[in-house]
Amino acid sequence: MAEMNTKDFLIGTLIGGIVGASTALLLAPKSGKELRHDISEQAQAAKEKTEQLTATAYEKGNNFAHYAKEKSNNIAKTVSEQSSQVVDKVKEVASNVKGQAQSVKEDASDLASELTNEVDQAKEEISNTVKKEVDDIHSKISEEVESRN
Repeated sequence: MAEMNTKDFLIGTLIGGIVGASTALLLAPKSGKELRHDISEQAQAAKEKTEQLTATAYEKGNNFAHYAKEKSNNIAKTVSEQSSQVVDKVKEVASNVKGQAQSVKEDASDLASELTNEVDQAKEEISNTVKKEVDDIHSKISEEVESRN
């Protein structure tokens, strides 16, 4: 919520500054040539500020995307490692109970498959969630850039 208030404040400040500067220019007693020159300067200053804000938004968006990608890769790697450990432990248990009844061996194999499937599903869900969040961040940044242009 604090980010939204800051963003709204900055947008309001920028718009207010432009409106105030334009009003001051239009109401000031100047010749047409001076007025056009002043308006041109103010327009150029507004353009430069907009370009700076756009560059900042793109940079922050790229930073957010890079951060989200790193985190999703770390999560995927952790999930993969943990699933491998679980599968290895299940296989170890299955090999230790080799002398036991065939039904116990089949149950352990089924359990390993189920655990692998559940871990794969969890990994995919996490990956999809992170991708969606990255896409949302890009969308918000694009909307903000477009609204400023």
